[in-house]
Amino acid sequence: MEIINQTNRTMLFEEINPEKLDLITIVGDVKGIDSLSDEKIKEINEHLLVRSFDEFLDKFSPTVYSFFNAANQKVMYTLKKPEGIPDDMISEIMVNQHNDFLKMLFTLIDTKRSQGITNVDFKFENLLDMISPKKVMDDIRQVRKEIHYLYGQYEKLDDGDPKKLDMGDKLNGMFEEASQNYNNVMAMLPLAIEDIKTRLLLGGTQEENGGEAVQIGMLTIGESGELKIIEAPKSDSQELMLLDENSSNGLTEVFEEDYSSITESPSNYVKDLVVRTFVPLPAVQTEVNVEQEIQNYNTYLEFYKNAKDDFVKTVKPLVEKILGVKMFFDQYATKNKGMLPTMLVANAKLDMLVKSSNIPRLETFLNTVNSKNDFSDTIWFGIVPSIELETAGKVKVTRQRFQGNEKVVKQEGYSMESLSMLLQVVKDYKIQVFFNFESSEDTTFNSMATSGIDKYIDKCAPLVRREYSEFAIPCVPNFTIIPKEKSGVIIDSKMLKTENGAALSKEKEDILKLWIEGVYVGAAYVAAGLVAAYQCPEYLREAFKTVNKDYPGVRFDIEAGDNSLRTVTTMAKEITGFTNKIKDSINRKNFGFIFSSENAQLQDKDIRRITVYKARSMALSEDGFDSIYKTLVSTYIERILRYQTGDFKHENIVRFFSNNPSSQKSRWLGSRGFVNSIIHDGDDMSYVIDEKSNMCHIDLVFNGNVKNLEVMITKGTSPVKA
Repeated sequence: MEIINQTNRTMLFEEINPEKLDLITIVGDVKGIDSLSDEKIKEINEHLLVRSFDEFLDKFSPTVYSFFNAANQKVMYTLKKPEGIPDDMISEIMVNQHNDFLKMLFTLIDTKRSQGITNVDFKFENLLDMISPKKVMDDIRQVRKEIHYLYGQYEKLDDGDPKKLDMGDKLNGMFEEASQNYNNVMAMLPLAIEDIKTRLLLGGTQEENGGEAVQIGMLTIGESGELKIIEAPKSDSQELMLLDENSSNGLTEVFEEDYSSITESPSNYVKDLVVRTFVPLPAVQTEVNVEQEIQNYNTYLEFYKNAKDDFVKTVKPLVEKILGVKMFFDQYATKNKGMLPTMLVANAKLDMLVKSSNIPRLETFLNTVNSKNDFSDTIWFGIVPSIELETAGKVKVTRQRFQGNEKVVKQEGYSMESLSMLLQVVKDYKIQVFFNFESSEDTTFNSMATSGIDKYIDKCAPLVRREYSEFAIPCVPNFTIIPKEKSGVIIDSKMLKTENGAALSKEKEDILKLWIEGVYVGAAYVAAGLVAAYQCPEYLREAFKTVNKDYPGVRFDIEAGDNSLRTVTTMAKEITGFTNKIKDSINRKNFGFIFSSENAQLQDKDIRRITVYKARSMALSEDGFDSIYKTLVSTYIERILRYQTGDFKHENIVRFFSNNPSSQKSRWLGSRGFVNSIIHDGDDMSYVIDEKSNMCHIDLVFNGNVKNLEVMITKGTSPVKA
């Protein structure tokens, strides 16, 4: 580990935020140069290298841009900043931990993981309503509670008291968060929706009081002893406000002043809304125009539902990438941190990276980090999500008799040609590329459990028997975060005018619902994340007793013994398993990096996580395809050999493989018996030097299978002593 201190840096060949710098731009023109300067590598790392999910969100700040279109009265959303529209007419919506959609997905993943329930039994609907106005309002109520609590504490303290100043800082931060939404009408809509409900129905939901209008009354005993609830006398609103004046009035003024000073086009309605939301006063009697309010409510609700619908459809591809990166880092679930997985985000589309004009830039960068005897910036793995997978032709419909799927503009994936171009480049730099097919219901566990793996094998056929085959790792199936058929979110019901005022409609057609259409995560993120995690001896030590702290996990074979049950993913099980027929087919073909959602036990404990079933590349071997660890070990050995022999000097190679107890081969043979030993029992290394061609042929034997490695010898001037 003191020579090669990391074997898990991973490069993501994908665009996250087109407004941020990308690899091609930073590398720049490379005519006539073979390698980039150290300053340039430092700059690339500064902009594109991330060590955690939080750092990723921080550096790339994924954003959705929105603007209003007066022509069709709609909110338009886009992932690229629209050109030709003034900046002050564009709203930027940050897709980060505070975004309600992302927050809901994180909660969903965590809940599913802790319950370990399959998709069929999991209650998705209980969590999906986190993006409804009611739940958005619940979050605000929590913030409101904290603001009131802090403000109460703040008021009690003397001016100049250091504690008061600390609280002032906290309050400023909370006001800052609250005020970010004043100008964002979209963010104010859920507040307006819930506010009208509160005023017309006293917050009644359908379950509680059927959404009937409410008049506050008093219980009395009448003249002849009968029980009667009479309407409470209306007090003067001024008195009611005075009751609570001490804490609330101060806050009311702060919010009013804050709103007026920040908002570009203030409206009294919104100002009152902000104040009512953050400083609810006791029931002040104000005349309400019920009809107007019902009309407002229904308009807001419809608008909110449509806008949320469009937002979700626009942001989904971006959210799936963000979740992918989170899943990559999540796989390194270890208390004692050692060799942390790191990710270099190219931040450019794959098609862009492999354009003939850009390939020299990519090559120069990889040559700089992967062809030196300094391994701190070496890239070992790559991730390519979303390769197109054409499915069998659908029946052409000439007349629509029933409501079918609208023709959705498909999120464009990357072509097999682009992937081949990339592999052609990275094979020279020994980067193993994990790739998956575009995520949809056709590439899930469910789909694979019914239709097997043949469509993936057929699609990957062009990658077999190529120089780069061993560096291509197809990962299947993709993970389902929300299944398409369970992705409906009820926003709310429309409001109707009744004799007594207003009520929420119970009619089915008045319930507003939006469909997220399923959320999926590419298998390549999880596969690369798990392989990057088990490179770290500290990670392996949590699952195994015999771990050598001096070696990375390059020789760790996840398919051997019960390794796959010890090093599991953090993903919850999705289905009850594959049929024996499908498992036989997978075992016969030994294809790809395949995940499994099977019932399994280890030392009497149920495994409720998704595990690895196969870990193979596209390189052919006697029994199907070859294990990915073989390529990784040979890359590792070649790099150690180059380092220790001073770029393959003849006499140093002889010393490296000699039987001398201090030679590298002897040291590796002497430290067998660990789960991460470089040479296991049944493995061997031997070499033959061909004087004529100046080549050294190294045979690496893994459990009887031979893998060849060839290096070009540098001739020394002194005669060689064996």
